[in-house]
Amino acid sequence: MADDSRTSNVGGRYAQALFDLANDENKIAAVEADLRSLKAMMADSRDLRVLLSSPAFTAQDKAKGLLAVAQKAGFDPTTLKFLGLISANGRASALSSVISAFQALSAERRGVVSAHVTTALPLTPVQAAGVAAALRQALGKDPEIETQVDPAILGGIKVRVGSRLFDASLGTKLDSLKFALKRA
Repeated sequence: MADDSRTSNVGGRYAQALFDLANDENKIAAVEADLRSLKAMMADSRDLRVLLSSPAFTAQDKAKGLLAVAQKAGFDPTTLKFLGLISANGRASALSSVISAFQALSAERRGVVSAHVTTALPLTPVQAAGVAAALRQALGKDPEIETQVDPAILGGIKVRVGSRLFDASLGTKLDSLKFALKRA
């Protein structure tokens, strides 16, 4: 667990540095779009995740691979320099936390709040609008919603905003019921 907190602290520091640089160069939107694309690539490509997280690859190998992917995707020069730096410093494994922290900084600057919504099935547009409206009312800010489908929750919804988690999933309710029955 201590290693996870160290990684997220490192991610937060790198994200802040990148955010400050992107702000100075007036490229926050471009860098955020690049990072969003990279996050999707990491989610879609097991090979990319292994490259970034495995200690079997050197920092130089990680830098080459990451920069090749970023150049092919047409990333902004600021993003390319940053990816080279984070890889050269041996911090490629912290890239996910850097992306999350950067997105949070950018959302805060725009006056919106990031929310991560997990459901068992994809949300319909009407359901997504309802979730957005409920979050807007509860938080007093416009939400930027990132959705994820996880059939393991069986039904219901989980919403994470910052460190707060609202869990109304069927899986959690069944687990609570099972625990209560074991105690009885």
